[in-house]
Amino acid sequence: MDKQEIRNIIVIGASAGGISAVSKLLSTLPHDIDAAIFIVIHLSRDANPLTVLSILNRHSNVSVQIPENNTPIAKGKAYLAPIDAHMVITKGTISITKGAKENYWRPAIDVLFRTAAAAYDSCVTGIILTGLLDDGTSGMIAIKEAGGKCIVQEPDEAEFADMPTSVINNIDVDYRVPLVDMGFILSDIYTREACEPSSVSEKLKKESEITIRMVSGYEQTSELGEATALTCPDCGGVLTKIDEQANIRYRCFTGHSFTDHVLQQKYIEKTEETLWVAIRMMEERRNFILTNRLKLEQPVSLAQDQTRRASELKDHIERLKGMLELVSKPIE
Repeated sequence: MDKQEIRNIIVIGASAGGISAVSKLLSTLPHDIDAAIFIVIHLSRDANPLTVLSILNRHSNVSVQIPENNTPIAKGKAYLAPIDAHMVITKGTISITKGAKENYWRPAIDVLFRTAAAAYDSCVTGIILTGLLDDGTSGMIAIKEAGGKCIVQEPDEAEFADMPTSVINNIDVDYRVPLVDMGFILSDIYTREACEPSSVSEKLKKESEITIRMVSGYEQTSELGEATALTCPDCGGVLTKIDEQANIRYRCFTGHSFTDHVLQQKYIEKTEETLWVAIRMMEERRNFILTNRLKLEQPVSLAQDQTRRASELKDHIERLKGMLELVSKPIE
């Protein structure tokens, strides 16, 4: 077998608290690890990627780089997804795309995990570290279904336990361990057993292809699940409901994807935006009525009617503000 052949793929996902956690994980890996490593950390668009890269390389035993589009995959290298772009894996190559966001994020952990599983099936090991909400759960389900392995950071150790906890609640994880143990586990996996290729579901292949192409129609997306009457809060496209064991998510043909919780939150945000627009328009109309009532000489009856309308608008505005408080309550 060619010494440079890529046999094993490690994909790592982290969000809040991720830079520190990924740095510690990389410090546990041997420099000659028999795998290529891919990392998505959810970062602000204003973050300096070179600073993050410097921090990771300072602690890592393997070289970390930010790949460009069509970068060949090399064994013993680590690749950090660039800011505001998805990192997509195909056989032997990294693609960097500007596809639609998933659960608010680009790069998205699930995009990396899903395309890795489609390309390298059982030879993928997924690792989920600290982070909020449930990002990475869908991608980890894809890895497990393709025969890969699942490692999560012990939630009690994680700075933010949501992401590892979500994976544990939805998947039969292979290892639930602190960061310090992960390097040993990976070395043991790769020295103890060789990766045996396995089959990948047609549904996973299809979604991976759609993600890579960044183009699909309603017909292709609807094949991934059940068509709904819901529309995408980002683009207005029809949402398809995709049932992944206990995990449910929604995807439009443009590529936006949301888990249950995130979709509810997005609808709340859109409702708030709509209510604020209505409040602003009513305030403007009320101010216009009051201003013109004072400026113009007009019959008493007309002035009284305008005063009444202004009062009614004030009541409507207060009701809408009350609705804002109700829709803005956190989802339990």
